Order: sequence, then structure tokens, then C-alpha cells
Amino acid sequence: MKAFGKAQSVSRVEDLRFLTGQGRYVDDITPENAAHAYVFRSPVAHAEITELDVGDARAAEGVLAVLTAEDLEQAGVQLGLMAQILPNRDGTQAAAPMRPCLAKARVRCVGEPIAMVVAETMEQARDAADLIVFDFKELPAHVLRAPGGPQIHPEAPDNIAIDYGFGDEKAVEAAFAGAARHLCYTIEDNRVICNAMEPRGAFAEWVDGRLHLAFGGQGPWGIKAHLAASYGLDEDRVRVTNPDVGGGFGMKAMPYPEYLILPQAARATGRPVRWMSDRTEAMLSDNHGRDLSSVAELALDADHRILAYRVTNTHNLGAYNSYFGQGIQTDLFTKVMMGTYDVRHAYLRSVGVYTNTVQVDAYRGAGRPEAIYVLERAMDYAARDLGLDPWDFRRLNFIPADKFPYTSASGEIYDVGDFKKVLARSEAECDRAGFAARKAASRAAGKLRGIGLCYYIESILGDPSEAVQVDFNDDGTASIYVGTLSNGQGHETVFTQFLSDQTGIPADRIHFVQGDSDRIALGGGTGGSRSVTVQNNVTLAAVGVMVRAYSEFLAGEMGVAPEDVAFDDERFRAEGSNLTPTFLEAAELARAAGRDDLLTFRERAELPARSYPNGAHVAEVEIDPETGVTEVVKYTVTDDFGNLINPMLAEGQVHGGVAQGIGQAITERVVYDETGQLLTASFMDYAMPRADDLPMIDFTCEPVPSTANPMGMKGCGEAGTVGALAAVANAALDALSERGMTRADMPFTPARVWEMLNST
Repeated sequence: MKAFGKAQSVSRVEDLRFLTGQGRYVDDITPENAAHAYVFRSPVAHAEITELDVGDARAAEGVLAVLTAEDLEQAGVQLGLMAQILPNRDGTQAAAPMRPCLAKARVRCVGEPIAMVVAETMEQARDAADLIVFDFKELPAHVLRAPGGPQIHPEAPDNIAIDYGFGDEKAVEAAFAGAARHLCYTIEDNRVICNAMEPRGAFAEWVDGRLHLAFGGQGPWGIKAHLAASYGLDEDRVRVTNPDVGGGFGMKAMPYPEYLILPQAARATGRPVRWMSDRTEAMLSDNHGRDLSSVAELALDADHRILAYRVTNTHNLGAYNSYFGQGIQTDLFTKVMMGTYDVRHAYLRSVGVYTNTVQVDAYRGAGRPEAIYVLERAMDYAARDLGLDPWDFRRLNFIPADKFPYTSASGEIYDVGDFKKVLARSEAECDRAGFAARKAASRAAGKLRGIGLCYYIESILGDPSEAVQVDFNDDGTASIYVGTLSNGQGHETVFTQFLSDQTGIPADRIHFVQGDSDRIALGGGTGGSRSVTVQNNVTLAAVGVMVRAYSEFLAGEMGVAPEDVAFDDERFRAEGSNLTPTFLEAAELARAAGRDDLLTFRERAELPARSYPNGAHVAEVEIDPETGVTEVVKYTVTDDFGNLINPMLAEGQVHGGVAQGIGQAITERVVYDETGQLLTASFMDYAMPRADDLPMIDFTCEPVPSTANPMGMKGCGEAGTVGALAAVANAALDALSERGMTRADMPFTPARVWEMLNST
């Protein structure tokens, strides 16, 4: 019996080392004799630098170097961090002010790096940082998510970074003009801090004239190109590695200042240099997520069918453009803007603004949770205002199953879908019929109970192409080299499982290799729920090449024609031959025959199209009106992920995504004061969801296999968060509606809910 089988729920093989403390994170692999780096950061949100004297710090005990922007420039290092710049709706380019890796002339948010101190020990580096003389002329801070206010960048009048438009604005206006009803809602999406279990960290070293950077990230290739450009190096002189990574969620997908400074610190000291963030430092310097306000408008005909949809959002970019920052609430928002509904006219206007706060960028889902949240809150609001059942209102407007493939109003080509079937399964799984009895029981206990639905769809993002290499090793094992990067999702299990399924090679004889730009020349990394579809797609292509190559080789060994050799997922066979080798046995025959060309296979393949996971999330909450405490007491997920490789791992991904969604909806809240100071910079003040904040999560799959890849799969990494936000928020409003409330925004913290209840 094979250790792994298709669609089997197999436990993660990597968990043995993780749970026994054998994981190899960046802080575990730092070279011997590495010096310690500490980043001196701005204590103010907006100021001109009038003095920066690091002389005493350089002279302090144990200090090896202190680097400032001036030092980097003198060393020939380019200060600016790269960022994607999008077009404005008038065709001009959006604002692109330089974001220096160390502040130059001005600081624009609390936590912005000003200097890096390198010393023999972390304690010495910290002590020396206290000796830095930093004087400044404080400037008024702009912290409101709105245009205007004190100017942050001369390149961005009124602090407008981007004014983006998407869709046929005139067609939408015409549809609204002819509509029977026009509904309009303002919907807030609160700011969150990612708080990955492992904070960011990195070390840099120079080995034989080559730069090596190891960091906890989501793929080595983007930062490799960035480092080569910043240091004027040929890319073959740069090696980037990603060891085990304790959570990324989009926040670790982009360059950060520390990764660009560390190589110069290592070059200046002649030593490897390490840096690890602590938790408060992470809260001050890691990219935040979400933080937007949307006005959603629906145009309906007399039969309550949606004719057009229009969204105007204002989103916060923070002090600078982070790498993907401009694209999150603009381009990525549009991918699923119209969701699962059969609406031909949609328009988005998105205005991004700079504020004196830390940058905002990708966070699990990156634009799609935000878009679905706006849409599904608007659908619920509209159903209430129209006096309709929210489930029936969605069914009325769903894209019919017979319209697939379907080109959405955003131009996305949905390959397959049967949303009514999935919703019907969800209605049964969540026992919607029994909700009235559960509500009555809650009322008897003095609680308000509500039920909320979100029907989401996700667009898989990132590079649709990927590479793989399969080696047959001297010791009778195989290795698979992948271009994605696990941040804890279980890639080692899934990708070895899939290769085992397709080749018959026992999974425990397959070595998994990732995250080294020297060993894997090119990859797309992890993000956008791309990994399972793109990586297994190219693995399937590689297996096809391997089968054909070995069939031709074995034909000579078997004394038959190549077309007579067949592979049955475990062994090669041919009529009339007693030779029935496995792949590993065939590789040994090839090695003995001197056929080294059969021992390494490299392949690159591109998905024919993207896949679109979708499904229904149903949340039930109880609210204690005396205290405002809101609890998610029942949660049901019915997903269409297409065909699954490992159902247990898919369910685990959903659980994690739902937990992050519940956290944002119920407990998490970022607060800056009017001067730009972050008031929620520790777990004493920022409430991460705990185990007792989460219910048991019922998970069911109702698959409609994708036609966009040969395996029929759909990505699942971010789907849990995409569906959770609106499901919980709609449930909270349903509970509050018993007290006459008609509008309510996240987060539903006790103080906010108590105020809502006592202000009506």
C-alpha cells in the first residue's frame, strides 16, 4: 500500500520536526561569529531631521559599525526600496516618492529606520543606540484616512498617492439612471497587524565575493533581484535563501529596509550580521493590512435583480508605497469585485492616501477579502432594506450554472461554478432550519443571537507559471525542487504526496527542497493561493516527460517498442516482458547504463487559466447586551475547492483563515493617536484572537472541479479569510437588529458593541 494516495487526508510530515523543536528558522541557522544588528527607529511620526550624531554610538563598547543613509550612499548602495506603481484613472502615473531604507532628511512614521547599530552582542547594540543624538523639528502629522492634511510628500498633493479607476463608468451611470432602486451604503474595513508567529529576521554574509542573505520570507527571487540592483551586482553574485518560515500571510512577501542594510553591515564589518525583530518592533515596522472605507452602490430593477454596482473606496497606504501597496485596493480589489453575481456593469474608483503611519500592503487575501467584504455586506444591507431573505436575494442574482464559462464584469473568466448547489449544501450543513430554536434559547439566556452568510469567490493570483526539478539520487531516493515557498502550509507533505501519487515513488523516499536561489534558479514564491495549483501543474508536466523518457529507455531493456511500454502509476510494464521496474528501479538501470540525462528533469509550465474557489460561510454569534461581549458560537463552511490533494490540509488552511477573519471582526483593532503614535503596539493593547474566541469550525466540500488545470484543483490558502469577515459581521448585525440597529461595522469589540447598543 502506498504511504500517500490521491485525496487522502495524510498528516503533515514536517510537523514532527516542528513540534519537537527541530525546525530551522532564520534565527536557528545564523553563522558562527555573527554580529548583532539593532535598528534605531524614529520616535516621532513626522519631522525634519536637524541632527543625527552617531559618534558616541560608534565609540561604545563592542560596537563594530553604525550605518546611516549617508554611509550607505557613500558605499554606493541605492537607498530606495522598489514598489509597483500603477496608473491613475486619467492615465498619468501614480505618485512614486522614494522610500529610503534609512531615513534621509525627514522621518514620516513612528518606527521608520534611521540607523543600524552593529555590535558583538544585542545588548551592546541596544545600549549604543541609546547614545545616538537624534534631534528634529516636529511637523504636524496626517493620520486620517482621507486626502488633505499636512503634506507628507511633495510628489503627492493633498497626500493622494493614487486615484484609480476601473470599468465602464458611463455604462454604470446609464444603468443607475434607468434603475428602479438605488441603494447606497458606507462600509468600513478596519486596519490590522499581521503578527506572524515568527517575527521578521535575516542575516547577511559575504562568501568568496558573493552576497548571501537568509531571511524569513515568501520566496527568494524578488529580493535577489532587488539586492543585485541596490548593490550593483550581477545576479549570479547574489544568493538568497528562505529557511523554515513561521507564517507570512502576505506581510513577508516584499522587501523591507533591513534586508537592504544588512549586506552593507556585513561588508563594513567583515562579519556575518544578524537582525531579528521583537514583537513591538514588528508591530511598528511590519506592513499592516486592510484599512479602507468604501461607499457601495447597487442599482436594481423592479424584480430586485442587480443591474449595476459601483464602489468608491479610500484606502490608507501609510507613509510610503510598500511593494504591492498601490495594487491591493485597486487592481486586486477588482478581481472579485462583482463576486458570484450576474451583473454586467461595475465600476471602481479607488483613492489611496499617504498618512504618517506604517505602510499598508498585502494581508491574507490581498484585496479580495476587502472586495468580498464590501459586496457581501452590501448584499445583506440591501436584502434587509428590500424586505427580502438574504439567502434568496443572493440566489436571485447568482450567475446561473449554465452560463459558465463566464466573463465577469471585471474581465475574469470563471471557468466553472454551481453556486446554488453549494449554497443549498451549506443551508443543510449549518442547520439553518434550526436557527430559530437556537435564537430562542439565546434570548432565554439574555443573549442576542444572529446568523450571517457570506458567499465568496476568490481569484488565484501570482505568476501562473512555475518550475520544478526532479533528481534521482545515488542513494536510491528522489528529490523535488519547487519554486513556491512554504510558510507553514504543508508544502513538504502536499508536493511529495502529489509526486508520489503520480510516480509511485514512496513519499518517505522523496526529499523536498525549497527556498534557495542557488539550487532553484527561478520561482514564483508563495502568495495569492497559487502554490498548490501552479506547482502541481508543473510537476504533472514533468512526470509526463519522465514517463516518456523512461519508456523509451526501458523499451531497449525490455526488447519492445517504446509505444508498448506503459506506466500504471507504480511500475513500467510491457506485454511479453518480465521486467516491471518502479521509477526508482528504472533510475538505477539508467545510472548503470551511463544515462545521466535520465537522472535530472527540469520543467517549466504555465496554467492554462486561473481557478476560482468559492463557497458559503455561515456564522452565528451571541452578544451579551450587558457587556457588549460578542462570541462566535457556531461556524459552518461549505467550499468548492475542486479536487483536493489532501483534504485535511485544505481544512486546516480554512481553519487558519477563518481564525484571522474572526480576529479582525471581533478582537483586533489598530489605534493611532492624532500625533501618529501607535497605541496598540503590544499584545497588552492589541487583542489577537485566542482559542476561546473561536468555535469549532464545520468544514464540508461540495466540489465542482476546475477546468483551468489538469488536476481540477482550486487554491484554498486565503479562502477562509475571504469568507469569514462578512459572515461574522453580518451575523453581528443580525443579532443587533433585534435592538433596532440597521448598520454596524467591525471590529465588534465589547466597548464598541456596548456603545452601539446604548446609543440607540
